[in-house]
Amino acid sequence: MLMEAKNQIKVMFLSLKYNIMKQMTNKVTFITNIVFMILNNASFIIQWLILFSLKEEIGGYTIKEVILLWGIAASVFGISHILFNKAFELSDLIINGKLDTFLVQPKNVFLSVITSDTNISAIGDLIYGYICLFLYGITIKNFILFTIFTITGGIILAAFVSIIGSISFWIVKGDILVDTLSNMMVSFATYPGTIFKNAIRVILYTVIPVGIANYMPVDTIINFSFMNFVYIIAFTIAIVILAFYIFNTGLKRYSSSNLMSSRI
Repeated sequence: MLMEAKNQIKVMFLSLKYNIMKQMTNKVTFITNIVFMILNNASFIIQWLILFSLKEEIGGYTIKEVILLWGIAASVFGISHILFNKAFELSDLIINGKLDTFLVQPKNVFLSVITSDTNISAIGDLIYGYICLFLYGITIKNFILFTIFTITGGIILAAFVSIIGSISFWIVKGDILVDTLSNMMVSFATYPGTIFKNAIRVILYTVIPVGIANYMPVDTIINFSFMNFVYIIAFTIAIVILAFYIFNTGLKRYSSSNLMSSRI
């Protein structure tokens, strides 16, 4: 069991390595995509600077906490699209019968699918996240927690969109649901969680787990809570197990398109 898990992780990182190497054949485009993504993210901070020039805090957040929030949001988005980019296209693969190539490989189908592609511009998101951490105030503790929460958040986001994408095994046009909910999760992640109340707040910690992927990590970095830390780790493990279960259950209903294709 442990050897199988080790092999799967090795394959995942080999896939990442070759995907990046493939993109680096054109180094100018590679670097440009990363730089422009960093600049694109930085432009959004300007609107917050304007807002905080009018008001000292919003929902209990100062500009410093908002920068940290943006850092977590960017790094979570970045790591999920670097490692698990195909999770965001899972619905399309299912609907159009494009899983055939992965079914014949001697690897876990779910992991093979979601790690088969890398969004290079997402490296810019990841770098920007750490720039925000530097601006917030980088310490050994903050760096370690930020890195852990970047990984857990990226896994939660990828698992969440995989669960929604896997619904396409049962319903048509599941891709619309994926686009809507994943965009909602990314959008909500850039606003202080304290401004949302009542039912919306409950939804953001359950149906759309942005609260656990983004808000709780920010709160834990600002004021460390061991219980929050354990809860985030536990939730990450739980949603990964759920994503595997739903995908593998739905895979039994999969219909091939008989497309002849290969993956290198």
